[in-house]
Amino acid sequence: VNNGFSVYTNRNRTGEITASQNKSLNLLKIKHGDMLFLYPSSPAGSSSETMDTSVSQSLRPAGAPKVVEDEIDQYLIKQDGKIYRNRDQQLCRHGPLGKCVHCVPLEPFDEDYLNHLEPPVKHMSFHAYIRKLTGGADKGKFVALENISCKIKSGCEGHPPWPEGICTKCQPSAITLNRQKYRHVDNIMFENHTIADRFLDFWRKTGNQHLGYLYGRYTEHKDIPLGIRAEVAAIYEPPQIGTQNSLEILEDPKAEVVDEIAAKLGLRKVGWIFTDLVSEDTRKGTVRYSRNKDTYYLSAEECITAGNFQNQQPNICRLSPDGHFGSKFVTVVATGGPDNQVHFEGYQVSNQCMALVRDECLLPCRDAPELGYAKESSSEQYVPDVFYKDIDKFGNEITQLARPLPVEYLIIDITTTFPKDPVYTFSISQNPFPIENRDVLGETQDFHSLATYLSQNTSSVFLDIISDFHLLLFLVTNEVMPLRDSISLLLEAVRTKNEELAQTWKKSEQWATIEQLCSTVGVQLPGLQEYGAMGGSPHAVSAAMWACQHCTFMNQPGTEHCEMCSLPRT
Repeated sequence: VNNGFSVYTNRNRTGEITASQNKSLNLLKIKHGDMLFLYPSSPAGSSSETMDTSVSQSLRPAGAPKVVEDEIDQYLIKQDGKIYRNRDQQLCRHGPLGKCVHCVPLEPFDEDYLNHLEPPVKHMSFHAYIRKLTGGADKGKFVALENISCKIKSGCEGHPPWPEGICTKCQPSAITLNRQKYRHVDNIMFENHTIADRFLDFWRKTGNQHLGYLYGRYTEHKDIPLGIRAEVAAIYEPPQIGTQNSLEILEDPKAEVVDEIAAKLGLRKVGWIFTDLVSEDTRKGTVRYSRNKDTYYLSAEECITAGNFQNQQPNICRLSPDGHFGSKFVTVVATGGPDNQVHFEGYQVSNQCMALVRDECLLPCRDAPELGYAKESSSEQYVPDVFYKDIDKFGNEITQLARPLPVEYLIIDITTTFPKDPVYTFSISQNPFPIENRDVLGETQDFHSLATYLSQNTSSVFLDIISDFHLLLFLVTNEVMPLRDSISLLLEAVRTKNEELAQTWKKSEQWATIEQLCSTVGVQLPGLQEYGAMGGSPHAVSAAMWACQHCTFMNQPGTEHCEMCSLPRT
């Protein structure tokens, strides 16, 4: 097999020995003690080039698939990452060009440096952890980030399948839960307060808990060496049933379309958010401080849900034989803080928790939300033993079986912030377009609400009017006139903030038809005549049709009752 080297019997590269299955050492007249000479077989490249390629190849373990990592990962791989320090006036005794232990650059995974930050950082960034693994003389040649498996390995033929038999080859290893040293995301930042306020409005108006998916992007977090920040630009609220103390997520037929639109806007699903708010004093506007060290930060059910979401959104990684390792998907809880005001707390669950959830080994406890429970093996499923370490009353470290299990061993906390200078991917209006799936509040997305929104927002800049995530979703997903195929130009205009491109789309037949549809629900739009004149007979027909005020069905002209719901026109 040619591995880039050739073997010769003589130092002057004569007498090459070629690989062969038929020849033995006796036939080649090679005896014990003879000296063989190994030379690179590719003389075209220099030795330094050969070394560079070998180092880059070594960063990916043997058998790992070639994968395309996220843009932020590709960017951070190329960064130096070292923490540079200025010359210490008191301790440094050298010239301005020299370096000593007091001013030499630190590695990004230096724990002393992270512990002395304000506030201290308990978890190094994931890319700093990779630098730690791939540092040293071997350059991480033997590093492989393997995903934990709690399932019996298939294909073991030495015994009957479980539950009749099991052996050390196919049996998964026991898991001892440890604090994860790194985290995949180091900071969560909402672009502005309006995003969070509009989400909290549902709880303020109903008192019921609510859930949403965070859409945004991953960027560099410069406060931590090689850190990653999840920036939230919008919150999508899926179909759900919420009460004062429970949430049920319903199946969402629009989920794929939402992801598709977000991708065209340069966004992706970066996490989920839910409320756990109980009003304490309605006159002061305070909420109860219920999640703390004496109760819990995340319940076992929430940890399992977070683990499930993280498994659905894996982190692409070149160092893993599976091509993925961990997840960048974050969890945000809107709950009461120590000052009885609403606080946003960010979390992730560890890779160990993700494995336990993926292989269905973890259950919540019915009467204690802060405790999980590792399932016991049954005839249907083998579950490996799960342990955690604790301190007993004598101060000794002991190993406990995870039945039950404090979920603090599974949680990684992430700082959640708002910027000093707000950022606006989407424009903010005094009279915003209604958010999807809020029919309980009487806020519906239909052409009447669209017409009301357009009549109240009369900005001369069309891009400001149309740059609303929920409005764009309605234009694509409404049942009367979905614009799924013809809206790409508008989404590109919103993504690049290009007013000329938006104006080009505004002159299209689709927008003229939408304005005509809006006019049929009884709200006259400013400047409608201008666009109506551009259309032809199709617009005249659509103007003659009328939309039912109750179900928004488009009825033929000349009818006084809706063909769909049979209610009167007025």
